[in-house]
This record gives sequence, structure tokens and C-alpha cells, in this order.
Amino acid sequence: MSMKSINPATGEESGSFEEYDTEKVVNIIEQVHQAWQGWRHVPTQERGTRFVSLAQLLRARSEELARLMALEMGKPITQGRGEIEKCALVCEYYAQQAPAMLADQPVASDASRSYVTFCPLGVVLAVMPWNFPFWQVFRFAAPALMAGNAALLKHSSNVPRCALAIEALFVEAGLPGNVFRTLLIGSGGVDGVVEHPHVRAVTLTGSELAGRKVAARAGQMLKKTVLELGGSDPFIVTPGADLALAAQVGARARCQNSGQSCIAAKRFIVFDEVYEEFLGLFKEAMAKLVVGDPLVENTQVGPQARGDLREELHQQVQASVAAGARLVLGGMELDRPGFFYAPTILAEVAPDMPAYHEELFGPVASVIRVADVEQAVAVANDTPYGLGGSVWDRDTVRAEALAIRIEAGAVFINGMVKSDPRLPFGGIKDSGYGRELSHYGLMEFVNIQTVWIA
Repeated sequence: MSMKSINPATGEESGSFEEYDTEKVVNIIEQVHQAWQGWRHVPTQERGTRFVSLAQLLRARSEELARLMALEMGKPITQGRGEIEKCALVCEYYAQQAPAMLADQPVASDASRSYVTFCPLGVVLAVMPWNFPFWQVFRFAAPALMAGNAALLKHSSNVPRCALAIEALFVEAGLPGNVFRTLLIGSGGVDGVVEHPHVRAVTLTGSELAGRKVAARAGQMLKKTVLELGGSDPFIVTPGADLALAAQVGARARCQNSGQSCIAAKRFIVFDEVYEEFLGLFKEAMAKLVVGDPLVENTQVGPQARGDLREELHQQVQASVAAGARLVLGGMELDRPGFFYAPTILAEVAPDMPAYHEELFGPVASVIRVADVEQAVAVANDTPYGLGGSVWDRDTVRAEALAIRIEAGAVFINGMVKSDPRLPFGGIKDSGYGRELSHYGLMEFVNIQTVWIA
């Protein structure tokens, strides 16, 4: 079996990579485990110096890495540069903050001295998606490795070049060889890695189905998991919102990464009083988005990452229109090479439509009309997902009262939902469990150990 690197903007194959066989995978796991035996004892401050070097290397290679993402999964190059900068920031954040976060914590007890210490678990397997091929990996790897763990990366099969580039960056930045390794394997090979006794924990970002499968296998093996799965984020527009600002940010929030983001705004829940005015402004903002070659500087929306993903998205749009949704904008595959889809707005979306209940992973916005706050909250929470959400109202006290009723891991008021190294990131319900980033993300893959001294 081989993994193919296909340019989504042209549909052309640029290379293929043979999947690792079982013997090679087992050898790599053994090597990573051996490397962990030394890395776990490296002082946290010294680990931090390696991550500062990694941040510097990322910035030095920013153009090259952004281009790689554009060619392999279609990310607009300006957004790719931003992704690499974010990876550098998370490396610096944990280099600076992890030593204090991981310091022993004295606790008064009946002992002469007792404290809590934070020890690494060992080898952590990361199963990562293609949509943010560098950021998804670094937001796991920076805290996990700074805590003294070692890492195995099973990346998505359509971004093998990105996966190998990440492995090379860790080596070039001066981290010990084999502390971070990439496994070029398909989804069928994941269970075997999870089952290996040297693998102590698993983190997965991806689909709900993939999360359930990996979590089930890890659960059978009694191994810790962190899951960040799908999202269908509500974007609530109240009568008190700055409608022009909400429309502009809403278009960007829906179409960031060409609409292929778990935390993209997906369901626009708009109060009756401002529904038509917002819809007009939103249509204007979406229509102005520049769709094109991801290597061109002014491109805002690139292609979908794969042809099958574009086809699935189009089917969801067509089924929603057939069920009564009003097509306000777009709704078509673009007649050009590659896997492009037009920025699309579906209005009057109702519960019997795919656009209401399913995650639309592309530049398609669902607009839902509500009468009041109670209905807005009910619709926002009427989803199996619970990743992010946003509330738009000039009265931030009123917006905050609404926000805390939203069932989600993060709610932003008058701003676009985003991840930030300083803030915990993750979801509830079918969006998964556990947290990445911040102090909370660092604590996911450590043994919180009590030491009691008579």
C-alpha cells in the first residue's frame, strides 16, 4: 500500500510513499521508548531550550512549510504562514511556562513532608487530521514532550510530506533522535500501535467515528485518551449586535481554512428582528471572498482537501435544499481543475435538514431564524457537538449571560472562535473530552504522583 500526495488545486499526484510494515512500526516504537528513557530525565529548562530552537527553525522555514501545506492539502499560503507562526508560539509558550507548571507542589499532611510531582507517562500516540497539518501536531507535541514524554505521529494519509517534514524539524532543532517519530501507516494499523505495551496514551483529533474506534481500543487496553472531534459551532446574532462586523467576521469564521475547521462557525442563529438585514450583509461578505489557487497571495478560500470530501459536502447541500432550505449563494462545485466549492449560504434551515444536524466541513453556512433568547439557546444546544460557539451583542453583560448557557468547550463574545496556547481547548458531548493547550493540556499526559515522607 502507498500514500499519495495529491495537489487539491489541480488533482495531480506529486508523489507516493510506501506504508511502513508491521516490523518497521514495531522497531520505531521500540526506538521511541528507548529515547524516552533518556528524555524523561532531561531537566525541564533544558527541554525548553530545544523548543525555543524549534520555534526559531519554524519561523526560518515558514515560507517553505506554508507552501508544502498549500500543495498537499490546499491551504491558502497566507493562512499557512499564520499556522506556522502559531506552532512557533506554542513551542515558546511551553518552553517558558512548563518549568513552573511542572514544579513540585508541597501539600500539608500528616507526613513530615509531602508533595505532588508530575512525571511523564511515556510514549504518546497522536492520530492527527489533515486540515491543520502542522498546528494540530504541535499543539499536542509541545506540551507532551515538554512534560518529558516521547511521541509517535500517525498523520492523515493525504499529508505524508507534512508528516515527514515535522519529524525532520524535531531532529534539526536538536531534540534527541527518536523522541518524536512519524509512522506512515493507514487507519487499519492504528489498533496495533495502541495495543503495544510501550504506548501509554493516545490523543486523537478527527472525526467522531475515528474517535469512537480509537477510544474503544484504548479503553480496552486501559490507556488514557484525549479526543478533539467534530464541531457544529453556533454563531448567535442578537438584535444588539454590530451587524456589519458580525457579517464580516462571520464570513471569515465560516470560510477559514476553506471551511475545513472543527471550530469554524457553522450554524448562524439569527434573531427575527435582524434576520434579513444580517443575511444581506452576510451574503455580501461571503460573495466577496476570493476563491482560487492557494499559492496566490490574495486567495482567501482554496480547494477542498480531497475530491470525495467535496462530493460529500455537495450532497449535504443538495439534500438540504431539497428539504426546503433556501439557497442564497453558491451551492455548486466550481468548474475548474481541483476540488473547489463555492462559498455557500443556506437560509431558513430547519431540523429536518442535513445542514441543521450534520457538520458541513466546507465553505457552507447554515442560517437559522429564532424568535428570542430561549429559542436561540435551544437551537445552539440542539446538536450532538459541543466544541465552540460565539455570541454577538454590543451589551457584553447580556451576551455573557447567554454565552454561559451554551454547551461548548469555549464561547467567544464578539469574536471568532480560535485556539490559543494560553487557553484550554477541547469540547464536550460528541466533540470529545480532555483538553489541549494551557496548563490543563500539559496535565493530560503526566502521572500526578503523591510523595509522602515520614
